[in-house]
Amino acid sequence: MSTPLRFLFLVNPVSGGNDKEELVTEITQFFSERGFVTRFHYLDGETDHPVLREMVEHWKPDRVVAVGGDGTLKLAAELLKGSHIPVGLIPAGSANGMARELNIPSSPAECMELIAQGNVAPLDVVMINGTELSLHLSDIGFNAQLVREFEKSDGRGKWAYLRHVFGVLLRKKQLKVRIRIGNKEYRRRAFMIVIANSRMYGTGAMINPEGDLSDGEMEIVVLRKISLWELGKMFLKYRHFNPRKTEILKCREVKIVSARDAYFQVDGEYQGKTRELTAHVERHALHMLLPLPQD
Repeated sequence: MSTPLRFLFLVNPVSGGNDKEELVTEITQFFSERGFVTRFHYLDGETDHPVLREMVEHWKPDRVVAVGGDGTLKLAAELLKGSHIPVGLIPAGSANGMARELNIPSSPAECMELIAQGNVAPLDVVMINGTELSLHLSDIGFNAQLVREFEKSDGRGKWAYLRHVFGVLLRKKQLKVRIRIGNKEYRRRAFMIVIANSRMYGTGAMINPEGDLSDGEMEIVVLRKISLWELGKMFLKYRHFNPRKTEILKCREVKIVSARDAYFQVDGEYQGKTRELTAHVERHALHMLLPLPQD
């Protein structure tokens, strides 16, 4: 008889503002009925990395599943980057941007079926400054300032996030930046520079329509001018950006230097201010359990 597959679930007890015990019970029942072995780790935000690394090394799970939002998925990616252990996702956060990006269903029951079926696809990751992993979207400038405002507030969810947009718009300032890609340097004035591995923010704003999580490249999105029409295009399908307002540069490596301190965020987590950063793509460094491609 073959050894049953082992599933390690990383549960964020506070993501989405909902109690997870009922969901954990549902997960346990679903996988035990199918003969799988399950183990759960509840994230505490402090000891997760060392505890989970030891757990993966000694318990040797066959699958690791994030039960939470984008931050929980990022933790799983940091843990398993470069390994061949597939990562699954059961969205249970506030915005669940990566679940939307990857066409992962919102229903936990559908997600469990998907994870059990085991369709594995390779994904790229972007490494910021050599150490900080980005699965999603990182940026300096306008949006990073929004993230900082959002983290300081009491509200949660995409609507609370959007409420801060108008206040930041009133205080918006352009950055003067140098973007070096290979031997070419671009000098720009911009309100925001995005290092994009994926296409859209958790709010649904399509900042990078050309994004592909497995093509070995990232996009540098330069928001040179802000207009309501250009911002509106991010919520409309099949609308091309005006390159004089929103410029997209493809690359595998990049160095960005700002003339002044700029707000900086990685995958929705504010990192402080910076004047210089580098990024490079690690192709197919992560394997994920995803829906089968649609014909």
